[in-house]
Amino acid sequence: MQAATLDPAEEPPSMLWGLDPIFSAFARLYVRDILHMTESTQVPGIYFYNSHPIYKVDVLGTVVYKREREDFFCYGVDDGTGVINCLCWKNDLWKEQEDPGKSGGKCTDAAQGGFNLVAELKKLRQAQQNRCRLEIGELLRVRGPVKTSRQQREIMASTYYKVNDPVMAVQIAWMMEVPQLYRECYDKTLKLQPNATGTSTVSCVSRATQIIKDFFKQKNVTRFRPYDVLDLLEPLIASQPQIASAEQEPVAGPSAGQQLRQLLKEVLQILQDEGTVFRKVKSQDEVYHVTEQDKELLIVIKDVIREDSKREKYAEKGCHVLHILSAVRQRYSLNVSKAALELVLKLLECNSDIISTSENHYTMF
Repeated sequence: MQAATLDPAEEPPSMLWGLDPIFSAFARLYVRDILHMTESTQVPGIYFYNSHPIYKVDVLGTVVYKREREDFFCYGVDDGTGVINCLCWKNDLWKEQEDPGKSGGKCTDAAQGGFNLVAELKKLRQAQQNRCRLEIGELLRVRGPVKTSRQQREIMASTYYKVNDPVMAVQIAWMMEVPQLYRECYDKTLKLQPNATGTSTVSCVSRATQIIKDFFKQKNVTRFRPYDVLDLLEPLIASQPQIASAEQEPVAGPSAGQQLRQLLKEVLQILQDEGTVFRKVKSQDEVYHVTEQDKELLIVIKDVIREDSKREKYAEKGCHVLHILSAVRQRYSLNVSKAALELVLKLLECNSDIISTSENHYTMF
């Protein structure tokens, strides 16, 4: 996941940043991407990853160095992609510990044999301090805004704590969630364009594409024909004439039915280009298969990788994507695209059915 360098001229207006849901969330980005984000020319302290405005992040990593001062800790956090400084301020509890006379034994006699409030508060304070004081090699989770100090990127922690993860359950869950967030959110460039009314909308085609994708997920669709999803797009077409009639005189043009069919055609082409759907057999009967729901395709791909990984030629590095694509086209369908194959490979890898040995190479044990 590598952020594309954002041209200052392409930076979206600051008044539109709030329309991006990522802007108000703690973005779970890799440290490498945090270090390489482009800073806004409009508002210092705001950064861009694939046109997404970001100013606060959520990071999980191992402490590789530490520095303690009177008012703060400075931890170097390594998540496997890079190291970033995290400035973690001490709270008032640390100062209270340095002056134990304030909470002396005035109440020790008041709770003989019963609940000792002072002792319990001390235990609570100690537990909190243990979670905030980390040593090298321990796991730290930190949230906060990103800052640039002395030409170095760092995180000003608003929340931080030590993560006890003896069986690596937290780290495994994190490694599963973050790539999915990249695929579904961060790596998708959001185009915010102001329209004539001063608001911002995503193009009609983008909305239609998302409607179809949501329909696939909700209904677990395995295959469909164009007329099965045509009705889903009617509200988008029905709303367009009302906007046009308020601003200009009616002009002869395509009918609503023609616009609907053209919109569906464009959406299906986008879905095919992304690999979300494909046509197993190209005929007059347009039947589209949803890639991730095609169980037969998943089985064929796993069989190809399993069988060919045992061959001496592919035993060391595994099977290349293009080799897998060629074999799948021979066994299953000539119309399977590379994008569709890569989508299935990512799904199988997330499910631990296959392993990527290097870039574009996969194997199975």
